Amino acid sequence: MIRRSKMMAMNWGDRGMAGTTNAPTRVRYMVFALGFGTSWLLYLHRYSFALIKPFLKEDLGVSNTELGVMDTLFGATYFGAQFPTGLWGDVAGVHWLLGGLILLWSVSLALHAWAPNQPVLYAARALLGAGQAGVFSLIGRLTRSWFPESVRTTAQGWIGVSAGRIGGLSANLLLMTVMIGIMGMKWQLAIYILATVGVTHGLAFLLLFRNSPANHPWANQAEADLVTEPGQEQEKPLKLRDLVSQMNRRSILNLVAVNASSTFSTIADHIYSHWIPLFLVAEYQLKYKEMGIYSALPLLGGATGGIVGGFLSDWLIRKTGSRRWIRSLVGLTGKMLAAITLASAIVFFYDDPYVFCGMLFVVKLFADISLTSRWGTITDIGGRATASVFAFNNSVASLIVMGIPTVYGYLSDEHGWRVVFWVACASYVACALTWLLVNCTIPVLANDRDPDTSSESQ
Repeated sequence: MIRRSKMMAMNWGDRGMAGTTNAPTRVRYMVFALGFGTSWLLYLHRYSFALIKPFLKEDLGVSNTELGVMDTLFGATYFGAQFPTGLWGDVAGVHWLLGGLILLWSVSLALHAWAPNQPVLYAARALLGAGQAGVFSLIGRLTRSWFPESVRTTAQGWIGVSAGRIGGLSANLLLMTVMIGIMGMKWQLAIYILATVGVTHGLAFLLLFRNSPANHPWANQAEADLVTEPGQEQEKPLKLRDLVSQMNRRSILNLVAVNASSTFSTIADHIYSHWIPLFLVAEYQLKYKEMGIYSALPLLGGATGGIVGGFLSDWLIRKTGSRRWIRSLVGLTGKMLAAITLASAIVFFYDDPYVFCGMLFVVKLFADISLTSRWGTITDIGGRATASVFAFNNSVASLIVMGIPTVYGYLSDEHGWRVVFWVACASYVACALTWLLVNCTIPVLANDRDPDTSSESQ
């Protein structure tokens, strides 16, 4: 019975201790809510720029190419701050750093509404990129510090994938359909309101979060013990020299494979984060209320995929005992099915915006089932350096795809939107194939190697 209760995904690792004097406290549920809210706001704010692009084109007279350059500037600062943020999180902890970043990016969002001209808008994009850089690496560290391994991928599916997609979906429905379309707000006022919500959440995070159950005044030792398996010690903070000295050729090549998977996935995802709303207005002349609804469908698919993928991965690993191959097979299958579905949508349903957006729901469902494997893999191989590995992985992907928004803007201006979606389809195929090279049992730090899992990888 104890084993069965441990394996209940939504119990977050309770080990049958309820009803005893050593029953674990439930602070991790509050941490789950804080993490979920952070990811939700991250994408709510990030996707808002794609939604206000039609207004910026009208108010400031910018072209698609110029809007793409603004997104590239976001990508440049996002890249530049990624690795230092993740490393700082591993060395000093998540608490103050992540809380401060939430406040920074929320204020930067408000600058988008205040910007009277293009130079100020460029500055706002740069600050937003810096504020959101490294956030997912810190959330990855958060899940490793607060949730047991047996349910960690499920938690990551909810916090890291589903919450973000729901945030993007909320941007479409809340900002565009409700606030602007139904309530008739000016877009600037709507952005100010969303920024205020972000500032409030940032202050709540600073007040309520701590780096681990052992550091939280409301958590007891029993809850801290949930995070470690029997016989394990609490993880010691990362030292910079460990990150430099304990990597070997095998772990570096494995990390390169993970980087390649992330890069190809990010190339495809740029469509959903930067261009879908404008695509629906320019290609199909959808009105703002309608555009908000249909541009939300891919994000709803992604949110569903995050929940399904996290639970599916944990369940399959428990059933088969093979963490190494379940991670790779879920990653490969999800992205390959996304590619097949997207290709079918382009060939057969492109001229019908409603059916096409419905197909994009399915595309993102498959794609983000795969994404939970990436979260799980990075946490597996990262160990004490989880935030640093997350940040390095995102930095590499951000650097390589930094010019993709500009490329997409140019392609849509000169060759049409259909070509943009074919690029995304090819990226899904490439991402799927890279999963054959990824091995989640090869840790970045040699001292994190578990003899039991290392033998499984042979």
